[in-house]
Order: sequence, then structure tokens, then C-alpha cells
Amino acid sequence: MSVLVFTENWDGKFKKQSFELVSYASKIAEMLNTQVIALSIGNVQEDELKKLATYSADKIISVTNNNLKNLDNQAYTSVIAQVAEKNGANVVVIANNNTGKALAPRLSVRLKAALGSAVTKLPTSVAPFTIYKKVLSGKAFSNVVLKSDIKIITLSQNSYEFTENPKATLIETFEPVLDAVKTTVTDVQKQTGKLILTDAEIVVSGGRGMKSPDNWGPIEELAQLLGAATACSRPVSDEGWRTHDEHTGQTGKIIAPNLYIAAGISGAIQHLAGISSSKCIVAINTDKDAPIFEAANYGIVGDASKVLPALIQAVKEK
Repeated sequence: MSVLVFTENWDGKFKKQSFELVSYASKIAEMLNTQVIALSIGNVQEDELKKLATYSADKIISVTNNNLKNLDNQAYTSVIAQVAEKNGANVVVIANNNTGKALAPRLSVRLKAALGSAVTKLPTSVAPFTIYKKVLSGKAFSNVVLKSDIKIITLSQNSYEFTENPKATLIETFEPVLDAVKTTVTDVQKQTGKLILTDAEIVVSGGRGMKSPDNWGPIEELAQLLGAATACSRPVSDEGWRTHDEHTGQTGKIIAPNLYIAAGISGAIQHLAGISSSKCIVAINTDKDAPIFEAANYGIVGDASKVLPALIQAVKEK
């Protein structure tokens, strides 16, 4: 019996998300009185792999097959399943991101495992195995019992507080049995010089209340001062004021930063569904009855074109 956690890497480097997953998996392992095994697929150096042990990985399994250089859902599912079966994993933990959303259902079928998606806390019980997750766009929560022998959990990003807990660990290599990999990458174009929205701990977002794409200067300046990513509501991206990769909400990016500043966003239910897991929400709107204020920790009733410059000045002085 063990808890297996799949840790993604980006160009051979792990990010905060991977460490969050390992820490979360290690706590479940403690609840089950077993060990946590971290799986890495791709070319990752030993020094980088050892970072997983800093967050309580008892064993690290590295798979470096050249056919797995690029994500192929079918191939990755096969590898994770093979490692899970070999190590007797009865719980598999994956990130609730685009990759995890593609892999988890396939893995569920492959392992005949119950799937608990988008969890935000540790299981409330392991006998029976009961997970906690938000429902109804974050307006309620439910306790869901996973009854299968093997359970798969996808953890929502930035939902679990983690700390370093170094362990002496064993690094093993694994050679999976693979069918022909069907995915071929012909070109890669990477965005540079801009913080990725889903990775950002602070996000400054604007809505239609900004009135024009020409008024986006204060949003970008405040974001730069705070080391934040910029975002927008759906109407803004639909109007072409900002690119669709900045759209947050139920039909856009689902994010959970430590701080979310919403300027000129009314707070439609679809938007709130994408940002409700933020640790702290600051809303700026001229309408004191705007729905965004119901979700906000702090609200400022005022014109964003006047409030944002004042915030910028306050940040500069600080």
C-alpha cells in the first residue's frame, strides 16, 4: 500500500504546484500509515528530483523515456498506471490543472478507481475514504465517499498550505512498457516576459468597468509593482480588449491566487466560479450592490480610474 503522486516538471524544473502535491500526498500517507511515492516523467536532474524529498517524498521514481518528452495522454496514463500497480498504490494524487484533467479520467478507467476531482482539503476520513470539495460554483461544499479499492484525487491549485519536511529518500528509475506514442509535436512557441496566470500568487484583473482598452495602463502598472499577473473578465476578452488567455471564470482560467484584485468587474456567477478559491479578494466597483462585493474580503466603492492610481501611489510609497 502506498500513495503515489504525479509531479509535473517544466523544462526539467519543478514549480510550487509540484511541492504542494507532494506535501498533500504525504499527509494522506500519514493518515493511512503508509509511504508517499513521487513520480517524475521527463528529463529531470538528480538535484532537482531531490527537492521532492524536501517536502516528504519517501521514494522518488524517475521515468526518462525519450518517447515521453512531450505530453501524450494515453502514454502518460499507461506509465502512471504501471507505476501505481507495481508499487501497490491505493491513492493517486494529481494536480487539478489541464494535464490532470486529461489524465485523471483515463487513469480512473485504467485502474478501475473512483475519482475525486478538484479537492481543496485533506480527506475528512479514510474509513470510509471521504473527500471534501466545493460544489455549486463554490457556494457550497460536499463530502464524497470514494468506495473503490484505488482512489484518484485531483488537488486544486494553491489550496493546501505546505512546509518543508526533509526526508532521506530513494531515487529509482523505471522503464515502462509503451505502445507507439501517437502525439507528434511539430512546433513549440513559448510566451516569455510575462507571468503565467495560473502560476501567479497575485492577480490584478479588469472588467468592462474599465470602459476602454486604452484605460488598462493602471492595471498593468499595479501588476508590475506587485509582481502580479494580469487578467480580465469574459466580456473584456470577447470585446477584444485583452487576449483570451487572460480570461478568468468558469469558461476561462480557474485560478486560486493569494490575492485577487478585481477592478470594474461586477461579479457574474460565471466569473466568481473561476476565482472563488482566491485567498483574498479585493473588489473595486462604482456599484455598491455589485455581486463581486459578496465574495470580496475587501471592497472599495469607487471609480477604478481614480482608485487604481491611488493604490499605485500607496504601493510605491510602501
